[in-house]
Amino acid sequence: MGYDIQRSSVFAPRGVVATSQGLAAGAGLAVLRRGGNAIDAAIATAVALTVVQPGSNDIGGDLFALVWDGERLHGLNASGRSPALLTRELVLDRGASASDGLGGDQGEAGVAMPARGWLPVTVPGAPAGWRDLHARFGSLPFAELFADAIAYAEHGYPVSPRVAAGWRVAAERVFPGLDGPEFAEWGRVFTAGGRAPRAGERWRNRDAANTLRLIAGTNGDDFYRGAIADAIVTHAERTGGLLRAADLAAHESLWVEPISVSYRGHEVWELPPNGQGIAALIALGVLDGYEESSLHEQIEAIKLGFADAHAFVGDPGAGGPVRELLDPGYLGGRRALIGGTAGRYGAGEPARGGTVYLCTADSAGRMVSLIQSNYMGFGSYVVPPGTGFGLQDRGAGFVLAGGHPNVVGPGKRPFHTIIPAFLTRGGEPVGPFGVMGGHMQPQGHVQVVLSTVDGRLDPQAALDRPRWYWHRGMDVLVEPGLAGEVDGLRRRGHAVSVAAEPDVFGMGQAIWRTPAGYVAGSEPRADGSAMGY
Repeated sequence: MGYDIQRSSVFAPRGVVATSQGLAAGAGLAVLRRGGNAIDAAIATAVALTVVQPGSNDIGGDLFALVWDGERLHGLNASGRSPALLTRELVLDRGASASDGLGGDQGEAGVAMPARGWLPVTVPGAPAGWRDLHARFGSLPFAELFADAIAYAEHGYPVSPRVAAGWRVAAERVFPGLDGPEFAEWGRVFTAGGRAPRAGERWRNRDAANTLRLIAGTNGDDFYRGAIADAIVTHAERTGGLLRAADLAAHESLWVEPISVSYRGHEVWELPPNGQGIAALIALGVLDGYEESSLHEQIEAIKLGFADAHAFVGDPGAGGPVRELLDPGYLGGRRALIGGTAGRYGAGEPARGGTVYLCTADSAGRMVSLIQSNYMGFGSYVVPPGTGFGLQDRGAGFVLAGGHPNVVGPGKRPFHTIIPAFLTRGGEPVGPFGVMGGHMQPQGHVQVVLSTVDGRLDPQAALDRPRWYWHRGMDVLVEPGLAGEVDGLRRRGHAVSVAAEPDVFGMGQAIWRTPAGYVAGSEPRADGSAMGY
């Protein structure tokens, strides 16, 4: 199964919304048509996604965004911190089992951060992120942006095919293996008679509708200091969780300066750590030194990017060497490590000094690149009773290695996989883009940029193009459309397999500005769409 050309790009004169679920894209477009701006549309889309794509994000997740306000780019880190009671010693004492966290190596005696239950739960940042985006850039009343999401939660919606497939995995494979009172509410809220909803089946979540009404009506405050906060803390205290009222009340988003690297006359923008966007920038900075990069060199460049990201990315307060890692001299030294065969790379020595993605654009030239997630498919599987939403498991991204910038501890933001991106040329906006999917995200960003800048493809063609995915070590997966590259990569020492499962290769969207308006694309590997007017 290749993805050579699956859809046509959407051309729109005034505004556009692109995301991974069509009903959510429609919610954002409705806001644009009512006179809202790109930021309003992004919030409406993001809130709707918590209802119509709950396995990939939820009200209890985190959010990151890049906003082009018509003149310059702004960055929002709306990720939450770990509870004040969470310590490395506590995790080691509880003997957490190995997980799929991507932050780093296992700690003592093979112990690593768990993926489910209370230990990996961090303070959800998404509701505050919606509020803070609106406070700075929004135009329509905040509560109006929740209308479609609340209606879908209250009255129901037909579940889309890709969402149904992931939901079934959660209900049949993951949830039956979870034991403890903290998990009981997940089964009541997210299954019907013990099973997941099927594609096309109508699904309601009236508890989530009530939660969204409270968030909308209190400008998000109820989530951190009101009845919703009380429900979270009560459930934590009764079932062994660590979140307390003070953790929720102390939460705040961070407005940050985006970081960038040059690639063939363009600037590629990401958010600084605690996200992994710097891995994509390192890879593109390395590839910029080639007149024309091969697939082998692209894979090696992303391996170098991940080696540095996993060594240096941690809480924003850790003061990692961001500028130094993107220095052209440092990138040139990393490029020199790439030879004719597949390699294994450690971190360099710089000089010291489950997810949803959406993008929107409006008639005034404002654009948003936004991503939110509860991490590993339904997150922690902890649902505070009566709220209708699950809490994220972002703490699974911490490591237990003492001295590491991402070591688990109280009041810290963990290594994050979710990263929005933005492309400019000579300081002028080209547009927002992103590819969801954990470890795939920086790799997807690199491939979309290569397809756009080197391949001169429009957004949909760039997203349709077959992808590769570096897993670990020498292991590489490619989609069937790249099967012709397999023998050459194997001769260079890569352990390559051909895979047809779309989820492995990420799901993305992109919008580019044109003289006539916008052109947008939406991932053929997902249920979503791009909608314009």
